[in-house]
Amino acid sequence: MANDHEDLFRLLRMMGMPVPEDRDGDDAIPVDAVIGDADDTEGDDKKGTSASSGSGGGKRRSSRGPRGHAGGDLLDRLAQWSKRALIVACIVLVVVLAASYWWFHPALNLQSPQVWSWILGIAAVAAFALKVLSMRSTKHEVLLRRLIIVPIAVIAAFVVGVVAGFPFIPGNAERYATVLETTDGDFAEDIQEVDYADVPVIDRASAILLGARAMGSIPEYVSQFEISDAYSQINYQGRPVRVSPLIYADLFKWFSNRESGIPAYVLVDMVTQEAEVVRLDEPIKYSESEPLARNVDRYVQLKYPTYMFDQKSFELDEGGTPWWVYPVQRRTIGLFEGTTIQRVVLVNACTGETADYAVEDVPTWVDRAYPSDLIIQQYNWSGAYVNGWLNSWLGQRDVVRTTRGTDGELGYNYLAQGEDIYLYSGVSSVTADSSNVGFILVNQRTGESHFYPVAGATEDSAMASAEGELQNLRYQATFPLLLNVAGQPTYFMAMKDDAGLVKMYAMLNVEHYQNVATGSTVAACQDSYLQMLAADGTLSDEQAEASGVQQRVEGKIATIAQAVIDGNSHFYVTLEGSSDIYDFALPDLLSIVRYRVGDQIAFTCTAEEAPTADGSQEDEDATAVAEDVGAALVRPVTAIEQ
Repeated sequence: MANDHEDLFRLLRMMGMPVPEDRDGDDAIPVDAVIGDADDTEGDDKKGTSASSGSGGGKRRSSRGPRGHAGGDLLDRLAQWSKRALIVACIVLVVVLAASYWWFHPALNLQSPQVWSWILGIAAVAAFALKVLSMRSTKHEVLLRRLIIVPIAVIAAFVVGVVAGFPFIPGNAERYATVLETTDGDFAEDIQEVDYADVPVIDRASAILLGARAMGSIPEYVSQFEISDAYSQINYQGRPVRVSPLIYADLFKWFSNRESGIPAYVLVDMVTQEAEVVRLDEPIKYSESEPLARNVDRYVQLKYPTYMFDQKSFELDEGGTPWWVYPVQRRTIGLFEGTTIQRVVLVNACTGETADYAVEDVPTWVDRAYPSDLIIQQYNWSGAYVNGWLNSWLGQRDVVRTTRGTDGELGYNYLAQGEDIYLYSGVSSVTADSSNVGFILVNQRTGESHFYPVAGATEDSAMASAEGELQNLRYQATFPLLLNVAGQPTYFMAMKDDAGLVKMYAMLNVEHYQNVATGSTVAACQDSYLQMLAADGTLSDEQAEASGVQQRVEGKIATIAQAVIDGNSHFYVTLEGSSDIYDFALPDLLSIVRYRVGDQIAFTCTAEEAPTADGSQEDEDATAVAEDVGAALVRPVTAIEQ
């Protein structure tokens, strides 16, 4: 009987039936049970419930049995493979995330948009995966559906954080208006009178041109390095300069020079227009052109992983050591808005040494703790929301903004005062395009901001006026620099030719911008401008005398001659004991007609040389006077004392 059972088991196994192994004792399976199973299987086949006829169908049917030996092995293998695949996938994911973090180095800060782009991506993938798993698993469907709430909540938190930064949210308009605290100032008192030995006469574009020429004079550098686009304007040893490091020309040049580093930086003096390539005793190892670990952006971000850095600048300390200056952002409104500067990190470009300062403790040689674009944005917030959000677009009472600039660029320039650099920009009403209501000066190291209410021309209007004065030469004006000249806010511009070279200079008063003074040198332009201010009455007699452009003269008239020049009448007067000729122009100085030779007279005049009599004169006496005095100085008279 046992042999019959064995034969039957062998037959069933050959047919693919799930027959257990033979066992002795109490655990042995009764024959009737096995036969019964076989009968049930055969009955199912007869009913058409098997997958297909033949042994293949029998195998597929048996593999679905929960306790079958063959099916159990297959399920075990699948379960083990899934676990291994899950582990491998997790490892790959971690490696990819770590490599991505190292390469892209986002700030690990919940106020960083880049971090939120990663969080939202992960949350979206997690929500999708949980949804799919809940559809495939009936056992854990409820739990998986509940877990979907987690990524959805993350996405909802992001939306709430973004909306919380909108200016129409109650209280936000006031917060925007006070991110940059601006106070009114007195221009004549706050801003030192200009020293023309320290006036920067070139702009960034001209500095780039001069730097490229200086670089071209060193062949061994030109073949390996280029000049960075940084060209930061700083005060270096009391001089306004622009400075920019060299960078590797390409990846192959980096590979060839990475051990020796970058040997120099370019320094352009904005007053003398001299450019030089400054060689370093210790080369720059941490730069923006490094592709790997010494890339300065990656280096500083990985060292301070939670800091959100703003636009960096390249600066020099007073010893000439190059540093990278990294302002650290802080958001004050909602999740991403109300940006201001909280700290500053300094990175030694040669050694990689770092220093972390609160913004109020930054060393005085640092000039750019607050980036220019951020200052403009902060002031425009205060100008827009000074009277609330609704007024910013509906009534627009007292709504102002900074100068729009030219060629799509923001309109600002820099003013050097003492050890600091101040950002200057005009301020105009949002409803006016041709005039300014004042201007701002913001200390880029401390963030101290002052508004000066001086109505006058916009910068682009001033540039057009200066270009019109020299329209026959077709010179182009640089963006104006704001100067204090004899207590007067004054636009100063360099006039460049088509090659980008500075040829002349122009000055005009911010309030009275119709008249333009020009000169081939800064000193000549200054003299012409001061005389123009004295002539039109902008300067008082005391201011004119203090500035040296006017002098009081008193004496007895030796000769008087009348002439007509360009259709205007002039009286030319000489005094006893002096060879100078004094020009009294009519009709402004009509009272000169009352004076005769031998009369005592007192008047004020300038030191500018006026046009002398020439062949077009109609009065022979004036010609005789001009011939007698030869090359004597002709000085225009501005006022006659009664």
